[in-house]
Amino acid sequence: MRGLLGLALVIVGVFTFQIPQRNVGFQNTGWNLSPILGARAASSPEISVTYFPNLPMRLYYFDDTTTVLYFDPREGTVHISEDEGKSWRRVEGVPEHEADQLVEHPFDNRMAFILTKGKTHYRTEDRGKTWRSFEMPLAPAYTPTPLAFHADSQKSGYILYQGTKCERHTIFGPKICHDETFFTKSAFSDEPGLLLRQTSKCIFAHSSKEFLHQEHSDLIFCLAFDASSDDSQSIDSSRLLASQDFFKEDRRVIDFGIGTRLSRGVVAMGVVSKFLVVAMRDLADGSAGEMMLYVTVDAKHWAKAHFPHASNSRLHENSYTIVESTTHSLGIDVQSHQSREIGTLFVSNSNGTYFVESLKDTHRSNMGYVDFEDLVNIEGVGLANYVSNAREVDGGSTSFLKLKSVITYDDGSSWAPIPAPKRDMHDKPYSCDANDVEKCSLHLHSVSNLHNLGRVFSSTAPGFVMGVGSVSDYLFEYEKSDTYLSKDAGRTWKQVRHGAHKYEFGDQGNIIVIMNDEEYQDHLRYSIDLGEHWPKLDLGIRVRAMLLTTIPDSTSQSFILLGALSRKDQTSDKKFAVIHIDFSRMRTRKCTTDDLEKWYARSGSGHDCIMGHKQWFWRRKPDSDCYIGNKFQDPESHSERCLCTAADYECDYNYVRQGDECVPMGLEPIPPGVCVGDTPNQKYEGSSGYRLIPGNTCKKEGGVVKDEPVTKPCDKAQPEEGSVVHQKFKFPAFVGPHAYFRKSKTVLAQLSDSSIWQSSNEGYTWKQLFPDKPLLTFYMHTYADDRAYLFTPTKEYYYTTDGGRSWHTLQGPLPPNRQDASLLAFHPVNSDYLIWSGDAGCESNSDQTNCRVESYYSLDHGRNWHFIEKYVKQCAFLRDTRFKVDDRGILCESYRDKRGNQHDFGFANPLELIYGSDFYKKKEKLFDQIVGFATFSEFLLVAELTPGSNALDLQVSLNGKDFARGLFPPDMRLDNRAYTILESTTDAVFLHVTMSNEPHAEWGNLLKSNSNGTYYGLSLAHVNRNGPGYVDYEKMIGINGVILVNVVSNPDEVRHTKVKKLQTRISHNDGGSWQRLNPPLKDSTGAKYPCQGTKCSLHIHGYTERTDPRTTFSSPSVVGLMLAVGNVGETLAPYRESDTFLTRDAGLTWEEVHKDAHMWEFGDSGSILVIVNDEEPTDHVQYTTDEGLHWKEYNFGTRLRVVSLTTVPEDNSRKFMLVGFEPRERTKSVVIHLDFSALTHTQCKLDIQNSAHDDFELWSPSEVRDEQCLFGTRTFYYRRRREANCFVGQLDKPPADIRETCTCTEADFECEYNHIRNDKGECVLASGALPLRSDDSCQDEDEDYWYERTAYRKIPKSQCSGGLRLDRGQPHVCPGFRAHGAMFWWTLFFVPFGFTALVAFWYYRRGGYQRGTIRLPDTYAFSDSGPLATLASIPWFIVGIAGIAWSYIESLPFFPRTVFRSRRGYRHVAVDEDAQVLRFEDDD
Repeated sequence: MRGLLGLALVIVGVFTFQIPQRNVGFQNTGWNLSPILGARAASSPEISVTYFPNLPMRLYYFDDTTTVLYFDPREGTVHISEDEGKSWRRVEGVPEHEADQLVEHPFDNRMAFILTKGKTHYRTEDRGKTWRSFEMPLAPAYTPTPLAFHADSQKSGYILYQGTKCERHTIFGPKICHDETFFTKSAFSDEPGLLLRQTSKCIFAHSSKEFLHQEHSDLIFCLAFDASSDDSQSIDSSRLLASQDFFKEDRRVIDFGIGTRLSRGVVAMGVVSKFLVVAMRDLADGSAGEMMLYVTVDAKHWAKAHFPHASNSRLHENSYTIVESTTHSLGIDVQSHQSREIGTLFVSNSNGTYFVESLKDTHRSNMGYVDFEDLVNIEGVGLANYVSNAREVDGGSTSFLKLKSVITYDDGSSWAPIPAPKRDMHDKPYSCDANDVEKCSLHLHSVSNLHNLGRVFSSTAPGFVMGVGSVSDYLFEYEKSDTYLSKDAGRTWKQVRHGAHKYEFGDQGNIIVIMNDEEYQDHLRYSIDLGEHWPKLDLGIRVRAMLLTTIPDSTSQSFILLGALSRKDQTSDKKFAVIHIDFSRMRTRKCTTDDLEKWYARSGSGHDCIMGHKQWFWRRKPDSDCYIGNKFQDPESHSERCLCTAADYECDYNYVRQGDECVPMGLEPIPPGVCVGDTPNQKYEGSSGYRLIPGNTCKKEGGVVKDEPVTKPCDKAQPEEGSVVHQKFKFPAFVGPHAYFRKSKTVLAQLSDSSIWQSSNEGYTWKQLFPDKPLLTFYMHTYADDRAYLFTPTKEYYYTTDGGRSWHTLQGPLPPNRQDASLLAFHPVNSDYLIWSGDAGCESNSDQTNCRVESYYSLDHGRNWHFIEKYVKQCAFLRDTRFKVDDRGILCESYRDKRGNQHDFGFANPLELIYGSDFYKKKEKLFDQIVGFATFSEFLLVAELTPGSNALDLQVSLNGKDFARGLFPPDMRLDNRAYTILESTTDAVFLHVTMSNEPHAEWGNLLKSNSNGTYYGLSLAHVNRNGPGYVDYEKMIGINGVILVNVVSNPDEVRHTKVKKLQTRISHNDGGSWQRLNPPLKDSTGAKYPCQGTKCSLHIHGYTERTDPRTTFSSPSVVGLMLAVGNVGETLAPYRESDTFLTRDAGLTWEEVHKDAHMWEFGDSGSILVIVNDEEPTDHVQYTTDEGLHWKEYNFGTRLRVVSLTTVPEDNSRKFMLVGFEPRERTKSVVIHLDFSALTHTQCKLDIQNSAHDDFELWSPSEVRDEQCLFGTRTFYYRRRREANCFVGQLDKPPADIRETCTCTEADFECEYNHIRNDKGECVLASGALPLRSDDSCQDEDEDYWYERTAYRKIPKSQCSGGLRLDRGQPHVCPGFRAHGAMFWWTLFFVPFGFTALVAFWYYRRGGYQRGTIRLPDTYAFSDSGPLATLASIPWFIVGIAGIAWSYIESLPFFPRTVFRSRRGYRHVAVDEDAQVLRFEDDD
């Protein structure tokens, strides 16, 4: 009985089932029994009438029997008829007024259950003749389906029972309830067992005869709640669990391939045809509770429902309806408009995962029921309604929905209007022209407006279809509609009666009964000649028809009519009448073979073939006077295969029909594992654009074949010059850290499910690495361009030495550690040198008493490992790129007492700093107790906890052995100071010292060191920072000395208002002096800015608003260019109120290039700039090839909330990788590969000898600034001309050209230690401070004099000579021995760390608030002394209270520390290994 039950799963926030079957009654009151029999002559049907006081809630036929049950909910009684409704009696064995629910066994027609409100229930095994009681521990749950059944006939006694348990925790407290599920294996004849607590629904995996799979026969799925959750009944604690032993030992969490953390929020599940479908609410922040759908056809492998991007951009997946589906295709209607009554119907491939659009603007009820229904037993034929004025309804211009009906003959691949009859039943023409099917066709009321039980249009009677509707431009109201009949599966129709009628088929369509559905009637009409004539049958009473039905397979000659008596005819026990109508005596001869004829299911176009075969049935000839009489036997369908034609194919996924062709909507998705590697001229087998309609059985041999794969080149056809192309790849989970191999096009990406993927072509295609192995994380080698490592939970790991072209496996000495130590440390000179830190004694099956981290080193890239130390927090090579010390030295943070579980260590077990020379063979303790260490530039910095005091000292070393404590200005010696050491490439260290650490009012002073990092002077006051200690500070890449910061302009009032007013400052001499940013005069539209006064300047959003420290304003490949988001005004405006600005001269002048905030990326050394909206989901990017003069738009077809826009680290490619997520599917990332390579095929020319005829210019920052020199030189850089229409590619550009060494000017000097600038800009001694003693060591062998110190010192990076020497005071002749002061620069500096901060810090650690420390170093970073490794505003140290506010995600042991929710539009560059944060706290 295919499709008879037509299950539909509706998910609209609340989970319901729609079951259009005959065994469903009314949710109303019931009745009492009072039989009256009536008889008629054999020439007319016999009638029997029974009166009842109430409507039934359930009216149920035992399948393939004459027994009927109905349930009177008001009286709490169940009645039985064993003669199809002719006579009735109350069931025996069930106490009166006890029945609360009637539940049939869907797979055993002998069994049914009556559930009460208590714990005693009743079962019948003989179709209702006798009933026996059974007891359950709990009363049934308040759910429509408290029982779940096994589909195997041998296990019909396997039943799941859902009950509700309520408890009061206090005498007067409210009842707290939850559901529990029990199981029985003998239909409750045994003692029921507890299956699971905290459930909302459980089903057997074998709960449908169509849902075939090879999993265990006892497999059960349960929608349950986490018992460990604080709110165990909340939606975010709901999961899908599975077990094959009734949850005794086997208990599995179904994670749907997205991980257990993301697989919460399951709200519904159900079996539809051969598919098990689960609905899950997206619990991600900002998802607005949107729904996701997961499907399996084998109860093992799950996949998310994917919709084509052509429709996806407008879908709001917060309402799904799984409509009636076939065994070869799943139908889903998704609400796709603002109105809940308008959706889009999609039809799937054979496994229910990829969908193509079937019908737009489908009509839905507010409850999610969709106007769609297949015809019973007629394959491929269905009817649906759509809203023809959906756009007007969405626009609000009307609320009236104009519905139109359409019919499909190919399972929804194409739809056509339902052809209308030319004339009505009286042979009169309709008011519209029936020849114009677009304006005049037949429209029928459907599922959303039910007026009877069971199927709306058809039954098992082959080819017979009826409906109530109108011949018009759109569907009339039900009361204004008429009744129509089709005998050829909807190809042709005729009007059979005026007005709306209920209708029913019997004896396989040989009997049709109709009754007026608009008013009280005392008669009905019937036809026994296939609808040609409709004689009247007098009922003897006047009723309003409530339902008209027969046995489910429509093979009986008896019918039941339920009608309501008019009020004047009612009595207390006579309000409703059950009328039994028996046609069995009207014909005495049973049909023989001679009375039958073949009837072929014909499509609307007249073709015999439907779904690749001819389908035919035996039907009675119209002139044969006989009855079929094959009661309980469904009509048998016969088929004949046809040759394939073009009609048997539909557009494949991501293709759309355009005329008679299927054309692609975008670049074809390429499956993982295809087109990988660097082999040239690769090809793949791609889609032809067509697919055979799922379930189609046509013969291809000798027919039309349109779905043969097409061989295509991996790089696709070269697009036309000037065009842009893209490729979309959808990951099965959210993309976390992703990194390029340096100087390579290969990318590694780790997903939130821990799988690791590789692309060898800049994100064009992707391949999952080692899918059969569990992977924890990946590390890129910090110094080697082509090395990377993949870690598993065991000792085994994978590595590549050729940029991912090949991977190999090796064994580490221990499993990776789970205690936040870096898994691998690298050597800057010898890339084969490695340090591995793993867990020892931490196995889950051990007592973990001595769980610890041990470190090992290898000198042959992991082939052999040698022990270093145990109980370590971190071990690293002492050598760094610029810290050029012992190549064989190793530094370890090692706990003093080496016993116990390392995770439990605290202050009582101090962390020592041990230096080991000769690969740790000779050990030397440097400090007794530290918090951490890091190498920065040419310095080694250590945070020492001073024994016996409450202070933390910052120690500095230039050789890794000798350390000095430093000095700060006296006004910086304040308690509770947090300080952040900032990046610099100019032989000096920038330090930000917090002066205000109140929440939302944080700011501090920017200090700068001398050349050896010991003495610090004030560079700029009131510099902005945030709560965690990050500072609005960034250095420009490629040009030394250019710094951008934001200052708090209202430092006094912000303590009270908590609202910062930020302003941007820029320095072009490494912090020696600061200026405002010059604002452009006009915006990007040519309009003047509202702010025009001298207080107006440009302000840009800085580092504190970023979540990824690898992002910067500038690029290593485009000298002088910066992009930023900001505004012109007196202070910085909110991000969403800002616009996008560009500078071409290192920040001296700016221009607005686009309205609104955007992310950006530089490509091809600046020949192309790409920006993408950073305020909301978007489906396009904009690009410029002339550095912002003109912009063009490119639409990539999918609305995404973009999280990153990247290219290769050198920014010299014309291909970009855009990563984002679709707003309704935040748990899975989409990567858009953007290819601008075809914009031009002309490569730029560089001719140094004839620069007037090439495409490059020599540019110097001095061209637009007052000072002609920067750091004592006048330097020129080669860069592409702005107007040149060419690409740079791999063209080697000459290095910066120093044309002139300049004499010193005031710009080459800054204030000396303990000096500050006054209002006139002069350096003066700070109040209460003492100047440094003059250095008389005469270290410069070329100088015969030493000079007394002044208020100025020369900027360390400056190369100026002669001229103005503000740093020289009174000269003195050098003494006879020049080494007198050789060690003076080791002078110590001391910063007291106040008692209050230490107490807060101690309380934080002792109170258990720590969530973990930040792993050092950042193992995904690059380290290089060149511009590629330059990183702006990376905090080296965060000291004090600012160090305790780190996010929880950074504490996860194996989740890479480069996972950031990037929100701002900054480019990604390599991160120096020194980019690390030291947490000054103990490990308690």
